[in-house]
Amino acid sequence: MFVAFLKLVRIPNLLMIVLTQSLLKFGLLNGFGISITLSTLGFSLLCISTICIAAAGNVINDIYDLDTDKINKPERIIIGSKISINTAYGIYIILSVIGVGIGFYLSNLIGKPSFSAIFIIISALLYLYATYLKNILIVGNLVISFLVSFSIIIVGLYDLMPAITPENQQTQSTVFSIILDYALFAFLLNWLREMVKDQQDIKGDYNSGRNTLPIAIGSKRANLVIFIIGILPIAAVIYYLYQYLFNNIWAVLYVLLLIIAPLLYFQINIWTAESKEEFANLSTLLKMIMLLGILSLGMYQFILF
Repeated sequence: MFVAFLKLVRIPNLLMIVLTQSLLKFGLLNGFGISITLSTLGFSLLCISTICIAAAGNVINDIYDLDTDKINKPERIIIGSKISINTAYGIYIILSVIGVGIGFYLSNLIGKPSFSAIFIIISALLYLYATYLKNILIVGNLVISFLVSFSIIIVGLYDLMPAITPENQQTQSTVFSIILDYALFAFLLNWLREMVKDQQDIKGDYNSGRNTLPIAIGSKRANLVIFIIGILPIAAVIYYLYQYLFNNIWAVLYVLLLIIAPLLYFQINIWTAESKEEFANLSTLLKMIMLLGILSLGMYQFILF
């Protein structure tokens, strides 16, 4: 039961959220010794709140994806086989309440009670995504990609912004801009990955009546759209490298070899991808690129200021 629960909430994805937020906190914010708001305990609560809401989103998504998953990945179905639907709904409610409740506490702790609405809105969007938005062409992909990027932005909102003063505004703004850059990178990569997953799951989505990009315009044209959008993160990373990191050889090598090169490999292979296995491999590649991008957060205290 416990193993099934870990699979249901997508524990690797949750660990990636924790890793990202921890690198932001201890590699970027604490690394520069700038003014912050949250103690280690407060930050831990922020992580717990984030992963609880994300886990709840994974559960409700699986509940409403049952029919599709029976076609796309029958061997990985958990709800209805290892965990009952009623139990899954119970897990969803408990995780949502914990996540939103902690978010409400943290918002009051930093003196921003209105921020508690953020957790309510995110939880609601995840529910709407699972029940409705994912069936709308492009909209579902954009919403879930925004929520992924917001798991990065929220660290800046809760740990950085409340500590801004007229004296430290310039430094705080510089660091917050770095956070926004990483959020944009995560948004673009996740958007690509969502479209690749739509290609991978086209059979089940079609039988479920969903209107994804490959269903609407065909798989070949969808590959072309993915290729065009794939240019955006490459262009953004190259610009960022030239603008901010060009004087550090190690940063240049890291970005060229571990970010740009895999992205170019993805671009080349998306042209000819046809099978479910090919799309699955490309989806995994994008996830690895995102992880490598996240790990680069630990470099900033050595190459800036």
